[in-house]
Parts: sequence; C-alpha cells; structure tokens
Amino acid sequence: MNNGEDPWDMLQKWFPDLEQETWTKLKEYTSLLREWNAKINLVSRKDTDRLEIKHLAHCLTITKFLRLMPKARLLDVGTGGGLPGIPLAICYPEARFTLMDSIGKKVMVVEDMVKRLDLQNAEVIRGRVEELPKKKSYDFVIGRAVTALPTFFGWVQNKIAKGAKHSPANGILYLKGGDYTEELNSSGLHPAKIWNLDELLPEAELGEKFLIHFKI
Repeated sequence: MNNGEDPWDMLQKWFPDLEQETWTKLKEYTSLLREWNAKINLVSRKDTDRLEIKHLAHCLTITKFLRLMPKARLLDVGTGGGLPGIPLAICYPEARFTLMDSIGKKVMVVEDMVKRLDLQNAEVIRGRVEELPKKKSYDFVIGRAVTALPTFFGWVQNKIAKGAKHSPANGILYLKGGDYTEELNSSGLHPAKIWNLDELLPEAELGEKFLIHFKI
C-alpha cells in the first residue's frame, strides 16, 4: 500500500458503491473509536494509525457480498468496539442490528457510539449469546475473531432463522484470521463459501484474513 495516500481515498476506491453520507458516518465512527480507544482498549493501540485499513476495510469487505432485503435482522456477537456491527449498520440502514458483548465497559462504549452516531437501526445488549431467549432468531449472525470457529458455531447455530431471500442465504458470517483448516477438519463443519480477503484487497495488506459463510 502507498503509505502516502489518504486512507479514505483508498477506501472509496475499494468500495465505490457506498454513498457519500455513508462515508461521512464511517468517518464519524472511526473518530469516536479513536477517542474511546485512548481510554479503553478496544483495538490494539499499535493499530490506531491504520484503523481505517486494518479494521474498517476489513469489516467493509462484507459489503461486497452481502445483499439484504429491508428489515433483515443481524446479530453481532462479541462486538467489542462495534466491529463489524456499527460499520455494517451504517452501510445497511434498512436492516436491524443487535450488537452484543459480555463485557460491560465495551457495551457502554458501543451504546455511546450508537447514540452519538444516531443509528436508529442498532440496539446494544450486554450478555452471552447462549443466554438469548430461544424464540430470538436472526437472518445472520456475524462475528470477528471472537473465538474458535467450532465454538462460535455451537453458540449461534440455533439463533438463525432459515431463509434464502437475502444473498448469501441466511447463516453465519465469520471474519477469521490465520489458518482455519484445522478447526474445520477437526469439527466436521462445512462452510458454504470462503472468501480470501487478502486476495480481494491486496493493497490493504490485511494478511491471512477470511470471510467464512455457514448456511444454516
């Protein structure tokens, strides 16, 4: 990547379909994330300079594949600093997002960012996904490096409503770093699709990053 180039110019080149008002909100979000990260460790401090590329671009890759009908329901498990839930809520204003984390101070931060961004389509809850009421279901459960793939799958597989009106079909969308093959082989899980994000955005130098879709 050309280090002299403005990261927002890079992002707009990589994601040309996003509208200007979306970019305005995404800039506000990264500003809030930096502000909070100085007080509470939400993302690695050494990544602060590359926040737009290492974290935001990483999450926005989902927008290249995800096509949602209005009123789609998505659950972001282990949202941490609002990733990937807040950027996706900004990009998909017609969908409904639930951002969940078990750590109180992170929930407090995400609530503050959602309020200051005036995200009407996002709610924030504290807890563990295993504790959600059985009747609660979502079109997609999303997560970013929360835990081992088989563990995450076990937590959320019964939280997904069957359906194929969105693209891809309802299921799990998991952002995973590093080699995933051993986890899949040992668990017997079979993804519907795996995207290599470093191949998709080579200029971002994301390293070994994958988006894995499990159809339920």
